Amino acid sequence: MAEIKPFRGLRYADGVGPLADLVTPPYDVIDAKAQDDYYQRHPYNIIRLEYGKVYPGDDESNNRYTRAAADFNAWREAGVLVPEKSPALYLYEQEFSVGGKRLVRSGMTCAVKLEPYEKGVVLPHEETLPRHKADRLALMRACRANFSPIFGLYADAEMTVDNLLRSQAGRSPDLEFTGENGHGHRLWVVTDPGVIKQVQQAMADRRIFIADGHHRYETALAYSRERRQEEGNPAEPGPYDYVMMTLVNLYDPGLVVLPTHRLVRNVEGLVVDEFLDKIREHFEIEAFPLAPDYGNFDGFIRELARHGGFTESDRPGAGDLSHRHSFGLYCGGGHLYLLTLRDEGALSRLMPEGHSTAWQRLDVSVLHHLILDRLLGIGGAERARESHLTYTREEAGALKAVDEGEYRLAFFLNPTLVEEVTAVAASGEKMPQKSTFFYPKLITGLVINPLFNI
Repeated sequence: MAEIKPFRGLRYADGVGPLADLVTPPYDVIDAKAQDDYYQRHPYNIIRLEYGKVYPGDDESNNRYTRAAADFNAWREAGVLVPEKSPALYLYEQEFSVGGKRLVRSGMTCAVKLEPYEKGVVLPHEETLPRHKADRLALMRACRANFSPIFGLYADAEMTVDNLLRSQAGRSPDLEFTGENGHGHRLWVVTDPGVIKQVQQAMADRRIFIADGHHRYETALAYSRERRQEEGNPAEPGPYDYVMMTLVNLYDPGLVVLPTHRLVRNVEGLVVDEFLDKIREHFEIEAFPLAPDYGNFDGFIRELARHGGFTESDRPGAGDLSHRHSFGLYCGGGHLYLLTLRDEGALSRLMPEGHSTAWQRLDVSVLHHLILDRLLGIGGAERARESHLTYTREEAGALKAVDEGEYRLAFFLNPTLVEEVTAVAASGEKMPQKSTFFYPKLITGLVINPLFNI
């Protein structure tokens, strides 16, 4: 099954600057303002490599990708980025707060052998968008490196891998700092050949589920094919045949999934009252008047979770995949509604054929098919063009965007369960785009994986 290996990661040298000023979240959650902030934070901030600015005068010889490659080379030559002395696995801990609780999530950063999805070794769970893959491929061609790890999941109820890596964590971390939002970050460099071999053996019979980073994984596959063709398809795998991942155990107590909500625009002729009448064919509608200051919205979210049958026990092996399908709908002007599917037993008849029961029962599948596609005309093509639908995790921001007329509607969802993710992936299917948000995001810039020999 999964083949992992240690690698000689590039890391910031001691004395370059505070790590909190050098790292960023992944590129796909960085807007223009945040990009500016990271540029100003430090001249060696990873933003210049991972997600450089675009300027009006850019051309084929001078653009965000060529500048990233030039900076990457210059930083290595100047000793800003230095390679590990020997190949390593990296034990990475993130400490964070969510829902008033302080949690720690542990992961293993390593190089994972690239495998096509059809082999069933590395499995996706979400659809991807072509525009993002083209951007990431251009960056990989220019720099020949992975600047940020893909977030992967694996099942290890016995915590074998965790315990092996924890045996190395009795010493002080090799890297420790507090970053944005008060999140703590700790990294241990594991170079013991015996421990590495045992971890490799423990992972050899496991599959990996991509939690976050589908675009980057598919880009890495495409890049690997290009490099192999350039080099005459060598018999032995090269560094480009692997991709950097941080693998988290499905049974890790710090594994958290949050929902991603939907904002709707560009729907011609939308009359809200008529739209609500159409929804009533399959959904019960309960009005929940929203306070002008949004002060009662947290109560609405709790009610949404209760209607959906979600509890704090929804951990791997504990969640009930037959929960009710409920959504929040905001139409502006304080008009907030709770939508609940009337007849759960009719779902197999209502949902499109050719999909597994696990896929048909996803909240996002139900919302996309029964409401967005059938009632608003926002089908797969429109979602791929990103012309009618925007995704957000900011609840107050979504409400405000509708009230200010930037969007017409906002749909709020309960989180997807981890076991729903793996059930759909194991069936060989993909969820709709932005079905999950594994919180918090992995940090970019702690370790860089060069796709060339150093």
